[in-house]
Amino acid sequence: MTNDFLIGCNGRGAQDSSIENPISLEEASIDEQFRLVKETGVFDYFDRIPLRDSIDEYRAAIEKYDLPIATVSWFYRLGQDEPLLSDNLQIAKEFGAKMHNIMIFTHHADGHAVTDQEIVDSYLNTYDEAMKLGVEPAYELHVNMWSEDFSRVTPVALAVQAKGIPFNYTLDYSHVNFKIDNPEEQDISGIREDVESGRLILDPFEEGNLCDEWLELGIVRWLQVRSAVPNGPKNIWSVQQPGVPVAGMPTLPDDAEPVTGRGIMYPFTKPAPGEWHSPWHAYKLEPTKEVVRKVLRYHKADPERRLDYITTEMINLPDYGHNAKFSLIGQNAAIAQFVRNTWAEIEAED
Repeated sequence: MTNDFLIGCNGRGAQDSSIENPISLEEASIDEQFRLVKETGVFDYFDRIPLRDSIDEYRAAIEKYDLPIATVSWFYRLGQDEPLLSDNLQIAKEFGAKMHNIMIFTHHADGHAVTDQEIVDSYLNTYDEAMKLGVEPAYELHVNMWSEDFSRVTPVALAVQAKGIPFNYTLDYSHVNFKIDNPEEQDISGIREDVESGRLILDPFEEGNLCDEWLELGIVRWLQVRSAVPNGPKNIWSVQQPGVPVAGMPTLPDDAEPVTGRGIMYPFTKPAPGEWHSPWHAYKLEPTKEVVRKVLRYHKADPERRLDYITTEMINLPDYGHNAKFSLIGQNAAIAQFVRNTWAEIEAED
């Protein structure tokens, strides 16, 4: 059995950070990002949407390092960003990317919380537009987006499938794992009562969990891997200030209090002293590793071979790695190697 999926690195994770140079919101040059990803030797491609003002830099880096862009990602607000989505689909086509990962904010441009039907309609419209360009859309599981209420995902997927259209899902289970044993975060998702009653099971080791539910629907086309742990420590080294925009996050009003980064990232390999703000324990990584095992075992048995892409998602934003002092690209490379090793083990199983 061959490795029939590709492994990519999210460009926001391409930083050679250290004690002397902590993880920064200021990114390395595009050339440097590609160099770092290529030199790890464990990635098949680079995952990033080229912006219009940097097209030439991306083309040069792709050629120089022989490292393609196979997938792209961006976030959108319904009622406002439809033209941007259309343009990004065109960019994906221009670069030969075959899948666009799409994050839809919880709230519409007019302020209301988007409904399941609006998500379904958005997906169907995007699917028609994207497929004409040879690009598949995939809607992502992500905080600050409609899918942060995990109970919405299956009904939306089933509604799309009922139209005879495949629902493509980007599974980033870090957004679930960090809410395990975390009532504060469960309240943000609106799921605390369902979790406490046992109607919604987050732990990937427990029977009836969300990971198994979504795999059994046959919707997972893209697995994103970021290590995050139950009730993970907040990123106390990163504080978002009011009025300062940060990618993928709601901008805080000018009169709001500063917000400490959420705990959606935990080092995959043990940090050296001074590289991380909290105690580190290897056993806490097991939910992350179990999701990888589940997805790969499902893929091995899946006659449709729906899984095409796996990306590593140790990134630089405030809810994740901002201001940590370990090597960000090193963390991503370690996860990619774990995925490769795990797949080799699963291939060898009877």
